[in-house]
Amino acid sequence: MEGGIHPTDASAFRECFSLAWKNPYILRLAFSAGIGGLLFGYDTGVISGALLYIRDDFKSVDKKTVLQESIVSMAVAGAIVGAAIGGWLNDRYGRKFALLVADFLFFIGAILMAAAPNPSVLIVGRIFVGLGVGMASMTAPLYISEASPAKVRGALVSTNGFLITGGQFLSYLINLAFTKAPGTWRWMLGVAGLPALLQFVLMLALPESPRWLYRKGREEEAITILRKIYPASDVEAEIEALKESVEKEIKETGSSEKINVIQLLKTRTVRRGLIAGVGLQVFQQFVGINTVMYYSPTIIQLAGIASNQTALLLSLVTAGLNALGSVVSIYFIDRIGRKKLLVISLIGCVLSLGLLSAVFHETTSHSPPVSPVETSHFGNLTCPAFSTAGPSVTWSCMKCLKGSDCGFCTSPTNKLLPGACLIADSSVRGTCQGEGRLWYTRGCPSQLGWLALVGLALYIAFFSPGMGTVPWIVNSEIYPLRFRGVCGGIAATSNWISNLIVAQSFLSLTEAIGTSWTFLGFGVISVIALLFVVIFVPETKGLPIEEVEKMLEERAFQLKFWKKRTPPDEKTKVQV
Repeated sequence: MEGGIHPTDASAFRECFSLAWKNPYILRLAFSAGIGGLLFGYDTGVISGALLYIRDDFKSVDKKTVLQESIVSMAVAGAIVGAAIGGWLNDRYGRKFALLVADFLFFIGAILMAAAPNPSVLIVGRIFVGLGVGMASMTAPLYISEASPAKVRGALVSTNGFLITGGQFLSYLINLAFTKAPGTWRWMLGVAGLPALLQFVLMLALPESPRWLYRKGREEEAITILRKIYPASDVEAEIEALKESVEKEIKETGSSEKINVIQLLKTRTVRRGLIAGVGLQVFQQFVGINTVMYYSPTIIQLAGIASNQTALLLSLVTAGLNALGSVVSIYFIDRIGRKKLLVISLIGCVLSLGLLSAVFHETTSHSPPVSPVETSHFGNLTCPAFSTAGPSVTWSCMKCLKGSDCGFCTSPTNKLLPGACLIADSSVRGTCQGEGRLWYTRGCPSQLGWLALVGLALYIAFFSPGMGTVPWIVNSEIYPLRFRGVCGGIAATSNWISNLIVAQSFLSLTEAIGTSWTFLGFGVISVIALLFVVIFVPETKGLPIEEVEKMLEERAFQLKFWKKRTPPDEKTKVQV
């Protein structure tokens, strides 16, 4: 990383896999630290399914959208604090120590959630989990980046992204496994402590980041680790470049320890790096990914799928595509570069979000009507709002669900025929389902529900290889060594603040302006994100940190991403 140029070509993917045979030590470091990504992914995915059953156990949660959003988003609020503290912990005590603290917090949070007697304790557990996830989310890619040869750095940091999506996929499998078990959501949330415990044990046996050790004056320890990571022919060059980097810091600032915000903003390369890094993290959330990951089963129900189990099963498909997209990223990240992946990813997100918006507009504007005859079949179970509306008012399923505590019970022969608008509680639901009917409280039956699933699948397939993994990779390699922990913490904190805003507002937005307009808004933001990437994000493929610094020093705008860059060493040859 701090060494000379390591050109990246089409063989980078094969080179990464050959490490398993040539030098398994590097993969051991990458996958052990990458469990932090698994924690991130599991927590993101598991709450979406658990929330369906938390609503059933706690009536206050079922009746209050704000409480549902709080259970989801308090983990994100904890992650904001965790990411901010994580940046400081990384620079002061090291990457390994920060991961160990994250594992401890995550484990305590999982125990609290599993044993929660009420929503308040559940929310406290979610905050503890969030603290751990926030620390791990910015530390894991940083640790992997600093322990990877530059040629395969992108592919190895992508393993963290793969474990994030793998954790999400695993969470959906576990959600399905416990749908029939006593305690359902308690098992779903409690099992989350196992990855944290596993990583804690593995990290105890691993070394600290060699870059961090060298900055702290522990040169011999750093050199010993570098000799395990790099081929013998490259070690001396890496050590010399690392030495020069630290000496340059001390010469420029008088100390390699003190960092302040004013100094960050005055340094041109850091300032431009923060614009690119923080911008990517913010847009990663504002294009809507965690509305899909946190609320995937709920979105599927909004598309007209009534059953909890069916919604979870279909959500498993989107989680599987997310994991598959991470594998695609590992293959292409060091082959075609970071920026091109981002551009392709965002174009796909714009198209798929447009499809989702159109489908939900159609389903909400053409929902089945409410039949007074079907409703009267259930006697005094009629929804009060429908009763007081009078016979002259025409109601549809969507109007019924927007009423106060109303549910829609469909015809036993065809779910698209007129149905009944009834009181929304568990006993009425049982009466409806007891007659072979379907019960809807989140969305209405539709012929186009399958198109919404296609839109979700396309969105995930495009998002995951690019916007899903590249922001974390860019942030792990775009900053000078001296500022890497602090800047990485700032970027991760920005990610989690954006995550909190989206998670806390999604259900309220769908209620206020409708699902169609909500997805259209995410599509517009995706267009803005595309313009931002083209203008401000540099291509860091195969470059050591010093070369990234030079690029940021020379250019504020990074427009010509499609042109193949000539490595500096080749430029020197041409000049000679």
